[in-house]
Amino acid sequence: MRIIEGQITAEGSTFALVVSRFNSLVTQQLVTGAVDCLVRHGAKEDAISAIYVPGAFEIPQAALQVARTGSADAIICLGCVIRGDTPHFEYIASGVARDLGSVALQTGIPLTFGVLTTETLEQALERAGAKAGNKGWDAALSAMELLHVSKQLHNKKKRAGA
Repeated sequence: MRIIEGQITAEGSTFALVVSRFNSLVTQQLVTGAVDCLVRHGAKEDAISAIYVPGAFEIPQAALQVARTGSADAIICLGCVIRGDTPHFEYIASGVARDLGSVALQTGIPLTFGVLTTETLEQALERAGAKAGNKGWDAALSAMELLHVSKQLHNKKKRAGA
């Protein structure tokens, strides 16, 4: 049996972070975690780009534009949606998740979902570097692994067709 699994290395790869400015107290911590993870795993600082958008709702359209340009080997999407007193939370959270999944499937570019959906600001801060770790770090780890799985699958396809 042949097993295909990703490596956790960023060496020689480029990464785009698509980041929501809304809830920047949280999202900047996610960016710090993601960049730290990538650099510790071999990424060069100039191989990491950060694209800032107004809010989480805008992340999918920016991610799609990045994917279409081919300027990054993998895209890491970072944002934070905190529940309020209206149904706005459900619309934004489900729309962003659905649309990012669509971007990933349409483009084939490795894309990870580091968009927090929490009940409170305290929960968000816990997931952005406090008690629950840093989900930006986790999204960067997943991006590296998914990128290497994708490369192996692409190479396997080329060999099978040759």
